[in-house]
This record gives sequence, C-alpha cells and structure tokens, in this order.
Amino acid sequence: MAAPATFNRAEVVDKNFLAILKDWSEPAPPAPPLDKPLRDGGTCTGHDLLELFESQMVTRHLDLIARWLRARNAAFYTIGSAGHEGNAVVGRLTRHTDPAFLHYRSCAFKAERARYVPSVDFIYDTVLSQAASADDPIAGGRHKVWGSVPLWILPQTSTIASHLPKAVGTAIAIRRAKQIGHNLPVPDDSIVVCSFGDASINHSTAQGAINAAAWASYQSLPVPVLFVCEDNGIGISVRTPPNWVEAKFRERPGLHYFQADGLDLIECHRSVTDAVTYCRTHRAPVFLHLKTIRMLGHAGTDFEPAYHTLEEIAAAEARDPLLASARLVMRAGLMTAAQILEKYEAIRTRTAAAAEKAITRPRLTTAAEVMKPLAPYHPDKVNAEARRTAPHEKRIEAFGDESRLPEKLEPRHLAVQINSALHDLMAKHGEMMVFGEDVAQKGGVYYCTAGLWKKFKAARVFNTLLDEQTILGVAQGMSNMGMLPFPEIQYLAYFHNACDQIRGEACSLQFFSNDQYRNPMVIRIASLGYQKGFGGHFHNDNSITALRDIPSLILACPSRGDDAAAMLRTCAALAKVDGRVVAFLEPIALYMTKDLHAEGDGQWLFPYPPPDEAIPLGEPRIYFPDARDLVIITFGNGAHMSLRAAKRLRDEEGLRVRVVDLRWLAPLNVEAIAEHAREVGRVLVVDEGRRSGGISEAIFTAIIEGCDSPIKMRRVVGEDTYIPLGPAADTVLPSVDAIIAAARAL
Repeated sequence: MAAPATFNRAEVVDKNFLAILKDWSEPAPPAPPLDKPLRDGGTCTGHDLLELFESQMVTRHLDLIARWLRARNAAFYTIGSAGHEGNAVVGRLTRHTDPAFLHYRSCAFKAERARYVPSVDFIYDTVLSQAASADDPIAGGRHKVWGSVPLWILPQTSTIASHLPKAVGTAIAIRRAKQIGHNLPVPDDSIVVCSFGDASINHSTAQGAINAAAWASYQSLPVPVLFVCEDNGIGISVRTPPNWVEAKFRERPGLHYFQADGLDLIECHRSVTDAVTYCRTHRAPVFLHLKTIRMLGHAGTDFEPAYHTLEEIAAAEARDPLLASARLVMRAGLMTAAQILEKYEAIRTRTAAAAEKAITRPRLTTAAEVMKPLAPYHPDKVNAEARRTAPHEKRIEAFGDESRLPEKLEPRHLAVQINSALHDLMAKHGEMMVFGEDVAQKGGVYYCTAGLWKKFKAARVFNTLLDEQTILGVAQGMSNMGMLPFPEIQYLAYFHNACDQIRGEACSLQFFSNDQYRNPMVIRIASLGYQKGFGGHFHNDNSITALRDIPSLILACPSRGDDAAAMLRTCAALAKVDGRVVAFLEPIALYMTKDLHAEGDGQWLFPYPPPDEAIPLGEPRIYFPDARDLVIITFGNGAHMSLRAAKRLRDEEGLRVRVVDLRWLAPLNVEAIAEHAREVGRVLVVDEGRRSGGISEAIFTAIIEGCDSPIKMRRVVGEDTYIPLGPAADTVLPSVDAIIAAARAL
C-alpha cells in the first residue's frame, strides 16, 4: 500500500522516525541477558523492553493506517494514540482478566494485553474497527471502540470521563461478590484498570468517581481500581496548568499516588509495577500519573497550528516516545538501527495487508442489522423467569414465617407491595443487590426498602454516598460482575444529574459490544408530581422525556401495589434473561394511597399477587373493557384520577368510560393503543407529564399511524413548567375536574 501523496502530520512523524534511525551512528554495546533487569533496582528486562517496543511500533502503524484509510473515506474515526505509547506498560503489567475501561488513546495498552491471548489478531481486529466492518469482533461495525471479550476490555464511547463511575463500581463489585458467595467471571484478586486524559480529570463525572473510590477507601472498604491518567498536558486545544494533576491528587485522602514517565519504558516499568502491586495487594484505589505527549493533534480533523506554534509542534515530535524507546533498545544492545527499521517496515507491511483485507469486508447495510443488539427480547423466556418463584423455604426465611407471607395478608398499598416484592426477589436471586441513598438502616425515604438490610445484611443492601453518578456506576459494575443490581434513585429530578450513565453507558453497552457485554439492572426511582405538603420541582418532577429518548431503556410505571409487585418480577426477568436496563418509576403520591372515590373506601388497596404471577412487558390494565362512549389512556397518577373521573361521568351523565392504564411507557404498546382508539372512536389522553415531549405525544402518534379513520382526540397534560411548591402545583398539573371537562368537550 503506497503512502499518500498529500502532506500530513502522520507522514512527517513517520519520516522523522525513519530518518533518525537511518542516521544512527552510536556503536552498539554487547547484548545483555534478556531475562535480567536492564537497570539496577529496576524491573524491566530486555525481553520486556523488546516486546513493549514492538507493541509501540504496532500502535504507531495503526495510527498511520487509520489516517491513510480516512483520506480515502475507508475509515471514519482517526483519533490516535501517538505520544501515548507508554501505556503499553500498563497493558503488560496487568492481567488480561483485569477488567479494563480505556481512554481512546490506549491502543498500546490493548496491543500489549493481546499478547496474553494469542488467538486475538490485534492488528486485523483494529483495522476492522477503523473500517466500520460488520466483522469487527467487538462492536460489529457500530463504532470505533477499544473493546474485547477475551481481553476483558469493555467498550467505551467518547463521552468524557463517563466510564470512571462504572470502573469504580466494578472494583466495588469484586469485593461484594466475594462477600455474598457469588462466582465472579474474573479471579477474586482482580483489579480494575481505568485510563483517561488529564483534561478529563476536571469533569464532574471523573471528580465524582475518584471521590467515591477515595470515600470508600478512607473507610477501609476495598476498591481495587487503578486510575491511569495519561497526561499529555492538553485537552483539545486547552492546556492543562503545569503540575495541576500532581497537585490535585498526590495528597488525596484515600487515594494512593504514583507517577511514571511514559517516554522511558524502563523507568515506567518499575513505577507501574509498584502501582499495580499496591493496588492488587492492598485492594485500594491507586492514581497512576502517566506522563505522555500528544502527537498528530487531537484527531485527524484537528488543525493544530491554530493553537500551537510550529516550534511547539516540532518540539513534541522531537520527544516522540517511539524514538525514545528505539534509543533505549539500541543503547541496551538489544537491536541495531537496521534491525529496528526492518521490524518497523515489516509491521507496516502487515498492517497494510490487514487494512486491504478489512476494507473488503461487509458493513452494516440495514437498520435491522444496526439495531439487532440494542434491545434483545425473548418473551417466552422472560415470562417463564418472571413466574419462577423462590424456594418456599427461602420465602419463609425472607418474610419470617408462613403467616407473614404477603399473599396471606390483607390488601396493602403501593409502598408496602413494592417492599414485599423486593423481599421476594431478594429471596429468589441470591446475586441481587439493593443500594442507594438511605436505603439500608432507614429503609428509604418512603420506607420501600424497610427491613431488607436486617434480613439480607449489609453485603447485599447498603447505603451509598450522595452521588447519583456513583450509584448508577456501582450498578453497572455489579452487572459487569454478573450480579443483579436494583439501585434506588431517591427522586426523579436527581436521576437527571446522572442521566448519561444510563444514556451513554449502561444502555449503549449491548449496542457497542454487539450484545457480548450487558448491563442488566432495575433502577427504582421515586417519581412524578402530586406529592402534597413537600417538594417543589425537585421532589415533584413530572419530566420523563429524557428517559423516553434513551434507546433500549425499558420504562415501567405502576399505579397500584399489585401491579408494581408483578411488574417488578418481569423487570428482574428482563434484566436476567435479556440484559435489559429498566427504569421503574414509582408515583410518590400513590405510595400510601388507600382510597379511590371516598375517604375510607379502601379501593386502592390490593392483595399481593401470587408469587408465580407476572405482567408481561407492554400489557396494559383495562378498566371497564366493555365501555364504548369514551376511552381514557393514561398511566401513574393519571390512572387514579381517571377512574374517579370515569365514575363521575357515569353517575352524572351516564357515560360509559373505558380506562387504559398503560403501565409500560417504553416501549409503548402502540398496537393496543390503536386498537382501543378504533373500538371506541373517542380518546382522551391523560398525561401528568409536560405538554411538550410527554407520553401524550407518542400516544397521539400511535393513534394517527394506527387508525385508518379519523379519531376524536383530546388530551389533558401538565404545563411546560417546573412544579411549584404548595397548592400552586394544582394549577399546572392534570386534575379530575380537568379530565371531566375535556371528556365533555369531546
């Protein structure tokens, strides 16, 4: 494959390397023993140095070929690793079973780790990924990511620092699994590797994750995570202040700081050995400050002279780590310049041949192919798992005695039913974990987790620090290690603080790994408006638009206790069987609601469903299915209000009203919605969410697209505003009176 005729930075760096090697004139010393350290007190042998150098050369040629391919529109993501090749040392000194979450410049890390598994063709796999080929063994052509199942590298997207919380969570999960007797998919003494750039440390996500690790370690809790800050001194164009990284992390409580020079492989090997050994031995978080440089600009499209002088660019090129390693190799007597050049060109030839082959391989050509791993669903298996019960003796142990089994008790309200369902599920799934703010001793703000901590102990039910990103990161870590996490987010408004942990990470993992990695979890969120006497918008949040927009996220919202219990069983099964991420929205205002039409009527209390009963994904609850005058389609608090409105319309006007409680908000059962619309012809949608972006818009679309003849439609929705404190909230949310008025207007 011939080099391109156009001038580019990659070509300059390549020619500089060749020219300096061709002009090398220092005499070669005698070759040392390959199995002995090259420096007194060091750890790097001649054998180590040679293989590390080879991985660096492979990395460089993958950078070069990516830009060659991009110039011909045969590759699509050319952010490179040039200057960061020193991270090969971290790949060498950690195990291939140590879960790794990598920075986008960590090519050399993966190249070196691939030595552990000879069946991995690292060069070919990488160019397949660059070419967006469907044969790419990790993402199947969906994105250029560093990932590998046999190398335990979980694929990352490029959301800045978003992988740090789940790295911390994975480290925490390793210890938790051992405590509960769960068989880990990796060795018990594994550590977690997480690499990122110096600019990323300033992101709130990184700050929160590192703080969480240090917070836990400060309390002597094991968190074996190796944070690798690859410090090249710059973001895209914004310089990192000199010594900022060291000043910020060297004396951090609960965090152990090590520094390594990525331009000196021999010294780097010693420093990284110390860092890895400390992390693995002490089971404590380590911050490895790896000094690097950045060459070739930020990415293939970056015009570096806009913010760097030519002198600065030349100075960076003069510090090329590949040249530094070549000098180490030659001065150690391990290779001559001629031998290096021969090796370098052989790798070029191999890389070019791999690229030529890769660009002939098929790409994804249909939407169905692209979306195949996004939301797997096996209804029969899910429903069978949902209906599978815990052994009777486990249930007795969970609830105390036979007489206290919840199905033998009187009808209960929503919060109690959720609590009973969680006890049942914990008895059924020994790997299930419940955690969040205040969920343990206190039992949650609304006592939905009351008693779980005493019954199932702190290893399975535990409090977290006040950080939703950490909570959801811990959830991902638990699922990475084969557990079933049930994190609690205290309020819906707080979920938005950490939405990207679900949007950009948890829900994307199946997509970017071609369903080879999964993040199964059920996120319980106290949600929606109508909470009386407490709140403002942060306690009364009716905005679910952001959740609806997350690909593959399942969105469940029960309005009554028996539904909540049966739906939770299905949610757990969706996570177990298909690896799905579920957001379970619990209407706060209905937690303690007992009555429906009149005080004391007890019509919102329901028996606990038998333990082998579940509600399939998408199945709505239908009230008054024979009614034909009007159908109200709703969910959550809307179901409770709509039933009250339906009674008044029947009593006062003789209208027979059907009420459809959707229960499952994503994916919507559009077929059922359209069917009810066709049967009745008059539809009122009651959506406590906001006018813009709410569920009502999707319901209207389902009706318009699913009905051949025009349907009379109207909606009652929340206003496009935050929810105020006190009685003023009633002015911006749907009410029974508003529902009745809208029904009369249809």
